[in-house]
Amino acid sequence: MGRWEPGARQRLVLAAVDLFTEQGYDATTVAQIAERAGVTKSTFFRHFPDKRELLVAGQESMCRLLSEGIAEAPDGASPMVAVAAALERASTMMGPDNRELGPRIKAAVAASTELQERDALKTVSLAAAMTTALLARGVPEMTAHLAGELGVLAFKQGYARWSETEHHDGRGLAEYALAALDELRTASRSLD
Repeated sequence: MGRWEPGARQRLVLAAVDLFTEQGYDATTVAQIAERAGVTKSTFFRHFPDKRELLVAGQESMCRLLSEGIAEAPDGASPMVAVAAALERASTMMGPDNRELGPRIKAAVAASTELQERDALKTVSLAAAMTTALLARGVPEMTAHLAGELGVLAFKQGYARWSETEHHDGRGLAEYALAALDELRTASRSLD
């Protein structure tokens, strides 16, 4: 494979997920990931600082899309309507490849304490992005934090359902994430 062939980043992620699944996270080296992806180690390090970062590829873009979705929600929209707009916006970056990778990434994360820690940091980062965007809209701090956390939980639940659906039903990630958000809203009303 040519050194400058496009798609190296995606190939690196796919190679890493396959290797993490086959032999475990700890036993997988950067050299093995690069070889499987058909690139050099230096190409790996142009895309990722270390192997942990492979499974959170796109986190910055995801945070940006969540923030933009909230910022672009209609004036006067409730915090949850703004979060729904964020989920719809962020869902646009998730295509069929992401759907297929979902269960494999979940298995790799479940098998590694280090990846579980990195996944938790990703969750905090996504919630912080939504909270900050809600605060910029004038949402009170506690409400913004709660809405941001619910948004992340809805996204994660929606993504899990979307990626684990055996028969692709034509529904996009946004529909699953919004359905999860509605379930969480209903569940939160039953807390009293």
